[in-house]
Amino acid sequence: MSRVEIINDGGYRADGRKARELRSITIELSPHPTADGSATVSHGLTTVNVCVFGPREAKNRSQTMHDKALINVEVSEAAFSSSERRKRGRNDKRILEFAASIRATFEPVVQVSLYPRSEIDIFVQVLQQDGGVLQTAINAATLALIDAGIALTDYVCACTAACIDTTGLLDLTNTEESDLPNLTLAVLPRSKRVTLVTMETRLHVERFEQIFKLALLAGDVLHERMRAAARERAGKLFQSMSLGGIAPPVESKEAAGDVEMYNPS
Repeated sequence: MSRVEIINDGGYRADGRKARELRSITIELSPHPTADGSATVSHGLTTVNVCVFGPREAKNRSQTMHDKALINVEVSEAAFSSSERRKRGRNDKRILEFAASIRATFEPVVQVSLYPRSEIDIFVQVLQQDGGVLQTAINAATLALIDAGIALTDYVCACTAACIDTTGLLDLTNTEESDLPNLTLAVLPRSKRVTLVTMETRLHVERFEQIFKLALLAGDVLHERMRAAARERAGKLFQSMSLGGIAPPVESKEAAGDVEMYNPS
Protein backbone atom coordinates (compact mmCIF):
# COMPACT_ATOMS: atom_id res chain seq x y z
CA MET A 1 0.00 0.00 0.00
CA SER A 2 1.42 3.42 -0.95
CA ARG A 3 1.96 6.14 1.57
CA VAL A 4 -0.34 8.46 -0.38
CA GLU A 5 -3.22 6.30 0.84
CA ILE A 6 -2.14 6.77 4.48
CA ILE A 7 -2.20 10.58 4.45
CA ASN A 8 -3.12 12.81 1.52
CA ASP A 9 -1.71 16.13 0.35
CA GLY A 10 -4.22 17.97 2.51
CA GLY A 11 -2.90 16.27 5.64
CA TYR A 12 -5.89 13.98 6.15
CA ARG A 13 -5.83 10.26 6.79
CA ALA A 14 -8.05 7.66 5.15
CA ASP A 15 -10.64 7.88 7.95
CA GLY A 16 -10.81 11.69 7.81
CA ARG A 17 -8.57 12.44 10.79
CA LYS A 18 -5.61 14.77 10.88
CA ALA A 19 -2.23 13.34 11.85
CA ARG A 20 -2.50 14.12 15.57
CA GLU A 21 -6.18 13.37 15.99
CA LEU A 22 -7.20 10.42 18.12
CA ARG A 23 -10.10 8.22 17.17
CA SER A 24 -13.33 8.70 19.08
CA ILE A 25 -13.26 6.81 22.38
CA THR A 26 -16.22 5.13 24.03
CA ILE A 27 -16.01 3.92 27.64
CA GLU A 28 -18.50 1.74 29.48
CA LEU A 29 -17.81 0.95 33.12
CA SER A 30 -19.27 -2.04 34.99
CA PRO A 31 -20.95 -3.71 32.00
CA HIS A 32 -20.53 -7.09 33.75
CA PRO A 33 -21.96 -6.97 37.28
CA THR A 34 -20.73 -10.49 38.12
CA ALA A 35 -17.10 -9.35 37.88
CA ASP A 36 -15.41 -7.38 40.65
CA GLY A 37 -14.62 -4.76 38.04
CA SER A 38 -15.18 -4.46 34.30
CA ALA A 39 -14.86 -2.04 31.42
CA THR A 40 -15.49 -2.00 27.70
CA VAL A 41 -13.43 0.50 25.73
CA SER A 42 -13.56 1.34 22.03
CA HIS A 43 -10.97 3.35 20.13
CA GLY A 44 -12.67 3.87 16.81
CA LEU A 45 -13.61 0.43 15.51
CA THR A 46 -11.37 -1.44 17.95
CA THR A 47 -13.28 -2.73 20.99
CA VAL A 48 -11.93 -4.60 24.01
CA ASN A 49 -13.75 -5.87 27.08
CA VAL A 50 -11.89 -6.50 30.35
CA CYS A 51 -13.18 -8.23 33.49
CA VAL A 52 -11.23 -8.23 36.76
CA PHE A 53 -11.68 -10.72 39.59
CA GLY A 54 -9.93 -10.25 42.90
CA PRO A 55 -8.02 -9.80 44.98
CA ARG A 56 -9.01 -13.35 45.91
CA GLU A 57 -7.45 -16.52 47.22
CA ALA A 58 -4.99 -17.96 44.73
CA LYS A 59 -6.19 -21.06 42.89
CA ASN A 60 -2.69 -22.50 42.75
CA ARG A 61 -1.22 -22.29 46.24
CA SER A 62 2.25 -23.14 44.98
CA GLN A 63 2.29 -19.78 43.18
CA THR A 64 1.05 -17.81 46.19
CA MET A 65 3.40 -15.05 47.34
CA HIS A 66 3.30 -14.26 51.05
CA ASP A 67 4.11 -10.56 50.64
CA LYS A 68 2.13 -9.51 47.57
CA ALA A 69 -0.58 -10.41 45.10
CA LEU A 70 -0.02 -12.37 41.92
CA ILE A 71 -1.35 -10.81 38.71
CA ASN A 72 -2.71 -13.18 36.07
CA VAL A 73 -3.71 -12.06 32.58
CA GLU A 74 -5.67 -14.12 30.06
CA VAL A 75 -6.43 -12.88 26.56
CA SER A 76 -8.96 -14.18 24.08
CA GLU A 77 -10.20 -13.00 20.71
CA ALA A 78 -13.79 -13.28 19.57
CA ALA A 79 -14.04 -15.31 16.37
CA PHE A 80 -15.72 -12.36 14.65
CA SER A 81 -13.18 -9.77 15.86
CA SER A 82 -11.09 -9.68 12.69
CA SER A 83 -11.08 -10.74 9.06
CA GLU A 84 -8.58 -13.53 9.79
CA ARG A 85 -10.07 -16.97 9.30
CA ARG A 86 -7.57 -18.50 11.68
CA LYS A 87 -8.86 -18.64 15.22
CA ARG A 88 -6.17 -17.96 17.81
CA GLY A 89 -6.35 -20.06 20.97
CA ARG A 90 -5.16 -18.99 24.40
CA ASN A 91 -1.86 -20.82 23.86
CA ASP A 92 -1.15 -19.04 20.58
CA LYS A 93 2.27 -17.34 20.71
CA ARG A 94 0.87 -13.93 19.78
CA ILE A 95 -1.85 -14.19 22.43
CA LEU A 96 0.67 -15.20 25.11
CA GLU A 97 2.97 -12.29 24.20
CA PHE A 98 -0.02 -9.95 24.30
CA ALA A 99 -0.93 -11.16 27.79
CA ALA A 100 2.69 -10.88 28.96
CA SER A 101 2.84 -7.26 27.77
CA ILE A 102 -0.29 -6.38 29.74
CA ARG A 103 0.97 -8.13 32.86
CA ALA A 104 4.35 -6.37 32.60
CA THR A 105 2.55 -3.05 32.21
CA PHE A 106 0.52 -3.40 35.40
CA GLU A 107 2.89 -5.21 37.75
CA PRO A 108 4.71 -1.95 38.66
CA VAL A 109 1.43 -0.01 38.91
CA VAL A 110 -0.89 -2.22 40.96
CA GLN A 111 -0.06 -1.88 44.66
CA VAL A 112 0.31 -5.63 45.04
CA SER A 113 1.87 -5.35 48.52
CA LEU A 114 -1.56 -4.38 49.86
CA TYR A 115 -2.96 -7.78 48.89
CA PRO A 116 -0.57 -10.50 50.17
CA ARG A 117 -1.30 -14.19 49.52
CA SER A 118 -3.89 -13.40 46.86
CA GLU A 119 -4.26 -13.14 43.11
CA ILE A 120 -5.78 -10.63 40.74
CA ASP A 121 -7.15 -12.08 37.50
CA ILE A 122 -7.50 -9.87 34.44
CA PHE A 123 -9.52 -11.36 31.57
CA VAL A 124 -9.18 -9.52 28.27
CA GLN A 125 -11.51 -10.21 25.36
CA VAL A 126 -10.89 -8.56 22.00
CA LEU A 127 -14.28 -7.99 20.40
CA GLN A 128 -13.28 -6.00 17.32
CA GLN A 129 -9.91 -5.17 15.76
CA ASP A 130 -8.96 -2.17 13.65
CA GLY A 131 -5.54 -1.24 14.99
CA GLY A 132 -4.40 -0.22 18.46
CA VAL A 133 -5.58 -3.42 20.12
CA LEU A 134 -2.89 -3.38 22.82
CA GLN A 135 -3.52 0.27 23.68
CA THR A 136 -7.26 -0.39 23.93
CA ALA A 137 -6.70 -3.43 26.14
CA ILE A 138 -4.40 -1.50 28.49
CA ASN A 139 -6.82 1.41 28.81
CA ALA A 140 -9.73 -0.96 29.41
CA ALA A 141 -7.72 -2.92 32.00
CA THR A 142 -6.88 0.31 33.85
CA LEU A 143 -10.54 1.22 34.12
CA ALA A 144 -11.60 -2.31 35.07
CA LEU A 145 -9.02 -2.38 37.89
CA ILE A 146 -10.26 0.99 39.13
CA ASP A 147 -13.84 -0.27 38.90
CA ALA A 148 -12.81 -3.25 41.05
CA GLY A 149 -11.44 -0.90 43.70
CA ILE A 150 -7.87 -2.16 43.32
CA ALA A 151 -5.23 0.36 44.37
CA LEU A 152 -3.06 1.74 41.56
CA THR A 153 -0.21 4.23 41.80
CA ASP A 154 -1.69 6.07 38.80
CA TYR A 155 -3.79 5.61 35.70
CA VAL A 156 -2.09 3.78 32.84
CA CYS A 157 -2.87 5.43 29.50
CA ALA A 158 -1.70 3.88 26.25
CA CYS A 159 -1.58 5.01 22.64
CA THR A 160 0.00 3.96 19.36
CA ALA A 161 2.13 6.32 17.27
CA ALA A 162 3.93 6.18 13.93
CA CYS A 163 5.85 8.38 11.54
CA ILE A 164 5.42 8.89 7.81
CA ASP A 165 8.30 10.94 6.39
CA THR A 166 8.47 13.75 8.98
CA THR A 167 4.83 13.62 10.07
CA GLY A 168 3.87 11.89 13.31
CA LEU A 169 0.58 9.98 13.49
CA LEU A 170 -1.37 8.96 16.58
CA ASP A 171 -3.87 6.18 17.32
CA LEU A 172 -3.31 4.00 14.29
CA THR A 173 -5.82 1.97 12.33
CA ASN A 174 -4.99 -1.54 11.19
CA THR A 175 -3.94 -0.31 7.74
CA GLU A 176 -1.61 2.29 9.24
CA GLU A 177 -0.09 -0.23 11.66
CA SER A 178 0.60 -2.64 8.81
CA ASP A 179 2.22 0.00 6.59
CA LEU A 180 4.24 2.16 9.00
CA PRO A 181 6.93 1.66 11.66
CA ASN A 182 5.09 2.23 14.93
CA LEU A 183 5.18 1.90 18.69
CA THR A 184 2.73 1.41 21.52
CA LEU A 185 3.46 3.44 24.64
CA ALA A 186 1.85 3.20 28.08
CA VAL A 187 2.46 6.11 30.46
CA LEU A 188 1.57 7.12 34.01
CA PRO A 189 0.27 10.66 33.37
CA ARG A 190 1.13 12.28 36.70
CA SER A 191 4.76 11.19 36.88
CA LYS A 192 5.28 10.80 33.11
CA ARG A 193 6.80 7.44 33.92
CA VAL A 194 6.64 5.03 30.99
CA THR A 195 5.62 1.51 31.95
CA LEU A 196 5.59 -0.03 28.46
CA VAL A 197 7.07 0.65 25.02
CA THR A 198 6.73 -1.95 22.30
CA MET A 199 8.10 -1.82 18.75
CA GLU A 200 8.13 -4.54 16.13
CA THR A 201 9.91 -2.55 13.40
CA ARG A 202 13.02 -0.42 13.09
CA LEU A 203 12.75 3.34 13.44
CA HIS A 204 15.38 6.08 13.23
CA VAL A 205 16.26 7.48 16.64
CA GLU A 206 15.10 11.00 15.71
CA ARG A 207 11.76 9.72 14.48
CA PHE A 208 11.44 7.55 17.57
CA GLU A 209 11.90 10.58 19.82
CA GLN A 210 9.31 12.51 17.80
CA ILE A 211 6.54 9.94 18.03
CA PHE A 212 7.50 9.04 21.61
CA LYS A 213 6.74 12.62 22.66
CA LEU A 214 3.52 12.60 20.65
CA ALA A 215 2.36 9.44 22.41
CA LEU A 216 3.08 11.08 25.78
CA LEU A 217 0.82 13.99 24.81
CA ALA A 218 -1.89 11.55 23.76
CA GLY A 219 -1.62 9.93 27.18
CA ASP A 220 -2.59 13.22 28.81
CA VAL A 221 -5.70 13.52 26.65
CA LEU A 222 -6.72 9.93 27.32
CA HIS A 223 -6.10 10.42 31.04
CA GLU A 224 -8.61 13.27 31.15
CA ARG A 225 -11.18 11.14 29.39
CA MET A 226 -10.61 8.03 31.51
CA ARG A 227 -10.59 9.98 34.78
CA ALA A 228 -13.85 11.70 33.83
CA ALA A 229 -15.49 8.32 33.16
CA ALA A 230 -14.29 6.93 36.51
CA ARG A 231 -15.54 9.99 38.38
CA GLU A 232 -18.90 9.78 36.65
CA ARG A 233 -19.19 6.14 37.66
CA ALA A 234 -18.22 6.94 41.26
CA GLY A 235 -20.79 9.73 41.38
CA LYS A 236 -23.57 7.47 40.13
CA LEU A 237 -22.54 4.76 42.58
CA PHE A 238 -22.60 7.19 45.49
CA GLN A 239 -25.99 8.48 44.41
CA SER A 240 -27.32 4.94 44.10
CA MET A 241 -26.04 3.99 47.56
CA SER A 242 -27.75 7.05 49.00
CA LEU A 243 -31.01 5.97 47.36
CA GLY A 244 -30.54 2.29 48.20
CA GLY A 245 -30.38 1.13 44.59
CA ILE A 246 -27.86 -0.23 42.10
CA ALA A 247 -25.82 2.13 39.97
CA PRO A 248 -26.32 1.59 36.23
CA PRO A 249 -23.35 1.11 33.90
CA VAL A 250 -21.71 4.37 32.86
CA GLU A 251 -21.14 5.05 29.18
CA SER A 252 -19.34 8.15 28.04
CA LYS A 253 -18.17 9.23 24.61
CA GLU A 254 -16.59 12.68 24.46
CA ALA A 255 -13.08 13.92 25.04
CA ALA A 256 -10.95 16.97 24.30
CA GLY A 257 -7.37 18.14 24.57
CA ASP A 258 -4.32 19.54 22.76
CA VAL A 259 -4.00 16.29 20.88
CA GLU A 260 -7.49 16.29 19.49
CA MET A 261 -10.19 13.66 19.39
CA TYR A 262 -11.66 13.11 15.96
CA ASN A 263 -15.13 14.58 15.50
CA PRO A 264 -16.62 13.53 12.15
CA SER A 265 -19.30 16.22 12.39
